[in-house]
Amino acid sequence: MADRNNNFEVDLTNCDREPIHQLGAIQPFGFLLALSTDWLVQRASSNVIDFFGISADEMLGTHAADHLGVSTVHTLRNRLTLLRGLDAVERVFGYELPGKGQRYDFAVHVSGRSVIVEAEPCVEETQPDTASTIRAMISRLDATTDEKSFLHEGARQVRALTGFDRVMVYRFDSDGSGTVAAESARAGIGSFLDLRYPASDIPEQARQLYLRTPFRIIADVDAVPAPIYPRLDERGNPIDLSLSVLRSVSPIHIEYLKNMGVRASMSISIVIEGRLWGLFACHHYDGPRLPSFERRSIAELFGQMFALKLEGRERKAMAGYENNARAASDRLLAAIAGDSTLLENPDWLGSMLHDTVPNDGIAIWMDGRVAQDGLTPPAGELRTIVRRLNAMAAGRVYATDHLAGTIPTAQAYDDVAAGVLAIPISRTPRDYVLLFRQEKIRTVTWAGDPMKPASYGPHGARLTPRQSFEAWSQEVRGRSQPFSEAEIRVAEMLRISMIEIVLRITDEAQEERRRAAERQDLLIAELNHRVRNILALIRGLLRQSREPGEYHPALNMLDGRIQSLARAHDQITKDNWSPAPLGLLIETEAAAYLGGKSNRVEVAGPDVLLQPQAFTTLALVFHELMTNSAKYGALSDSGRVTVDWRFDVDGDLRIEWRERGGPPVRPPSREGFGSTIINRSVPYDLGGEARVRYELIGVEVDLCVPARHVSEQRHAKPLVVETAPPIYAESPDQKPLLSGAALLVEDSLIIAMDAEDILLRLGAARVATAATVAQALAEIDRDTFEIALLDVNLGRESSMPIAERLAERGVPFMFTTGYGEQLQRGEQNKDVVVVNKPYDLTSIGAAIRKMLRA
Repeated sequence: MADRNNNFEVDLTNCDREPIHQLGAIQPFGFLLALSTDWLVQRASSNVIDFFGISADEMLGTHAADHLGVSTVHTLRNRLTLLRGLDAVERVFGYELPGKGQRYDFAVHVSGRSVIVEAEPCVEETQPDTASTIRAMISRLDATTDEKSFLHEGARQVRALTGFDRVMVYRFDSDGSGTVAAESARAGIGSFLDLRYPASDIPEQARQLYLRTPFRIIADVDAVPAPIYPRLDERGNPIDLSLSVLRSVSPIHIEYLKNMGVRASMSISIVIEGRLWGLFACHHYDGPRLPSFERRSIAELFGQMFALKLEGRERKAMAGYENNARAASDRLLAAIAGDSTLLENPDWLGSMLHDTVPNDGIAIWMDGRVAQDGLTPPAGELRTIVRRLNAMAAGRVYATDHLAGTIPTAQAYDDVAAGVLAIPISRTPRDYVLLFRQEKIRTVTWAGDPMKPASYGPHGARLTPRQSFEAWSQEVRGRSQPFSEAEIRVAEMLRISMIEIVLRITDEAQEERRRAAERQDLLIAELNHRVRNILALIRGLLRQSREPGEYHPALNMLDGRIQSLARAHDQITKDNWSPAPLGLLIETEAAAYLGGKSNRVEVAGPDVLLQPQAFTTLALVFHELMTNSAKYGALSDSGRVTVDWRFDVDGDLRIEWRERGGPPVRPPSREGFGSTIINRSVPYDLGGEARVRYELIGVEVDLCVPARHVSEQRHAKPLVVETAPPIYAESPDQKPLLSGAALLVEDSLIIAMDAEDILLRLGAARVATAATVAQALAEIDRDTFEIALLDVNLGRESSMPIAERLAERGVPFMFTTGYGEQLQRGEQNKDVVVVNKPYDLTSIGAAIRKMLRA
């Protein structure tokens, strides 16, 4: 049980909707009947107070109407029908009991399966006009101009109505403690105004009871409680007296009041929006005090009206504040929407928010970046704060005036940032606007020492009533001005609005990145196309510069190097000029040069990505190594080559080339261009190292590529390298691949001449060339072709209309392109063979074989 007047707790039962069994007794200024709910049919066989000459023996076995009177019972029955809600109580005044010659006031409520009827004698006084009294009291409240005078007027009105020596408005704080916010007292008894009482004085159990029973009176602290007889009802349960006016008082609380010099007390709950805001606490010192039941009922009704008026005032003040805050928020968000960089400007954002939520400093944490202005914790501590918020706030606004209570290390800087209001500005816990308030040192005056340890008393190890109520001052440090509920609600409004802005900015940024990526893809594809065409043009010039049947080693080597660069370029532009795998480079070179014998080159090492510059450089190096090995080294007969790589302690890439099983090696008599590429390109272009050793058993090459040019591929896909077909070699015994006419569509004359030579060497009877779509369509209408070779991009035209005409005629065709993997050929041409530029006899021959097989 918990008395709600002056702060005590008895360990009787859980008060949250559980019954209060008041020690089997009631206060002796009235009597109580606990009757079965069918009490008009059965005889009253429940609990009766032996008081006012009505003995328990007389009551048991008789009808309630025999002692209450038919008129009273009829009225109480009617009042029972008006009860609404679990904790409703109805009252009637001025009814006589049969044969008693005195009138009584009654209260009736339902408790479980019992009807509780309480009665006390009427007080002989001029009964007030309830409506007029309440109207006059409320009009005086309405005349006040601020909250302080409103609370004081409320205390004054209750004291005038009830006649208690002291009436206080006791207001609960967020931490459970309470402060005397207003007071009306007779002269000479001192003042409790502004005194604070610790939360333990009115524990949570008692507060829950105050919400259920908004009115409580203790008429005389010296009165001896009257016992209930019998102690249990006919079902063997104690009576639930949670809502009883007459419910007796714990001896702990009686002792508490006596220590204060109080002879009688009364309390009226002030409930706002279902929350216990505070109490009217009434004390009397000169003797017992029992205002009439009707006056107490008027006081209870006034408490309810007072709460409604107070709630209205708070709502009005809140609405004004929130309207101003919303206007400021709209200006802030409109500015951010126009310039998203403002969201990362703490100076501007702090000045915009200061009038809405006063603060001493602001920090903005976004994507691990921090910006600060004003009084804030050290930058290194913000990560700790954000990590803690992510763990506990779960995307909600979080406010505290004692940051060190959540993060112990915050005590080191609580002079500048004792409190924080954290506003999440991302959907997942990540980004925050943090508003800090500095320490506010203040003195709190307590009604006694709140830190005094609990002690054993005559009633056991439960709360012992305090004996000292002298003012006790405490200097409070490490706390800021608390953030109000209104400020927290405004912060929640800002959170929602800023998240919308951030998401919109994010969506716009993502769309812009998507468009930029598309533009980049287009530019890279065009670059790839142009580079391939240039390489194809150079190869065409080289081949066209030779006389028919002339063998020129230097031109052949240059042709191979250009082809190697083309393959490297293809790899690094496949994913938009991004790093490419080292293993793929080596295997591609081996497959291109050795064809079906590329398995004679073994590779081993972690999955490594090379930056484009390094990839191009190493492509030339490995091309020269493969060429030299195929001409003079292990790959010239039955030998093998192993290529191993690893990372050293500095993160640099160490590559080892080893040739074994070939002819004896002799150092070259001079350094040619190929040797220069092997020895100098890695040091010169990449800042690395290259060492070549001509050992008798085989050439050994050690390369070191600096870490900045490489990265380890954590989730590499398996390397898939298409083995190049054997190099097409013309011989008198070999059957030509072609026999009829071929159509060649190419807008570059040199490349067209080179391709024409290739087709003729592959057996074409003749080659018709066209540089435009119109010319190609005319050739198709004029002649019949065995195959067609179509360059996809013809300047401002595309050869797709030519492909459609050839498909209609049933002529097999292939595409040639400089776009590589970026080529868009459409669903209808997805199975068409594609040859990347620069092409040669081998790639065209392989493509024709594949096309004819299909």
